[in-house]
Amino acid sequence: MSEPATVPSFGELVRVSARIGWLSFGGPAGQIALMHRELVDERKWIGEEHFLHALNFCHLLPGPEAQQLATYIGWKLHGVKGGLAAGLLFVVPGALVMLGLALAYVSAAQLGWFAALFLGVKAAVIAIVVQALIRVGGRALTTGFKRGMAFAAFLALFLFSAPFPLVVLGAGVIGALAPPQWLGLKDQAEAHVGPRPRVWKTLATVAAWLAVWAAPMVLVLVLLGQEHVLWRVGLFFSQLAVVTFGGAYAVLAYMAQEAVSTHHWLSAGEMADGLGLAETTPGPLILVTQFVGFLAGFREGGVLGSWGGGIAGALLTTWVTFAPCFLWIFAFAPWIDRLQSARRLKGGLAALTAAVVGVIANLSLWFALQVLFARVGKLDAGPVHTLLPEWISFDWRAGLLAALAAVLLFRFKLGVLKLLAVSAAGGLVLGTAFA
Repeated sequence: MSEPATVPSFGELVRVSARIGWLSFGGPAGQIALMHRELVDERKWIGEEHFLHALNFCHLLPGPEAQQLATYIGWKLHGVKGGLAAGLLFVVPGALVMLGLALAYVSAAQLGWFAALFLGVKAAVIAIVVQALIRVGGRALTTGFKRGMAFAAFLALFLFSAPFPLVVLGAGVIGALAPPQWLGLKDQAEAHVGPRPRVWKTLATVAAWLAVWAAPMVLVLVLLGQEHVLWRVGLFFSQLAVVTFGGAYAVLAYMAQEAVSTHHWLSAGEMADGLGLAETTPGPLILVTQFVGFLAGFREGGVLGSWGGGIAGALLTTWVTFAPCFLWIFAFAPWIDRLQSARRLKGGLAALTAAVVGVIANLSLWFALQVLFARVGKLDAGPVHTLLPEWISFDWRAGLLAALAAVLLFRFKLGVLKLLAVSAAGGLVLGTAFA
């Protein structure tokens, strides 16, 4: 790989990273395209081959690949301080916007017009998630084995309520052991490229970032104890950060079901609202976790009060969600060539990506049931544990708005922000006229 044609000053890197952070709408594809235009095409800070090599590396890691790509490029240009600047500036603008939206959400949640507005937002979310399913599926399911992996993952999650981490990690193990041709990979010997990085440096980096990751959790433990909601929030989202392979959509169903059904931090409708809000903000879609953490802290803040607990929950969730991203980049970036040449690792990632399609299908169906039906129960029959809507509770307004959103998105290719605006307006009209 060639070195950057032009090495920017640290100040230039900060300015451009801030610009990218505020303009990074449209999900990972749009964010990566924006970075490519700004950093490869216009400024030539990194070459095309190097950019794609780094992107492939980030796909190997848990967490939002676009944010990790920004961190990697910053690290390559200006070391750790460059990685911190680029990575933080990719997240902070969206996090600030999301916090402001969460504050506004709880302030207006009891108003009738607000509920009507979000009726349209939730309906649009169904179409957006289905679009993500089609895009990822078209890219990932290139062999019959991969399609079988996707279908098996969907059945395991939707029909049998299998644990999400087990499904994801199991798919990775199966892929690592499967013949390469089943996964559409070329059967070739593993190659080791470039000088071997020093293991002790990697271990030291891991230890340092584990301490950074754990620091606020230690503070919560000492000041508030394990019974406080912030401890449970931090622990849950720390665990989530380790298994977020395949992008935000892959983990949202698991997060939503755990936050709604197990921890009771918010309702299913509020979870859909949070995803709609996250779609309107710059930065990674996984910032929806911040919304969940805010509502959990707001409702169970204890000595911190509602607003103090909500803000603390949002900040803690953001910290434990993104601190691991810096750990992965700073620890493993020196190993990038060796990691990408490992055949078994490639096989595991290919199978995991296929399983993610089934995971997103589960998410799509879960959101559709929660939005389109006022009452959704559970069917427990032997090994089967699945959702079962009460058909009489079908909300025709949500169904009509979801159909409209699908037409606008798939037929007329309307952008996400415009789609959400049109759907919200439609929800306001139907929700107030037929309350």
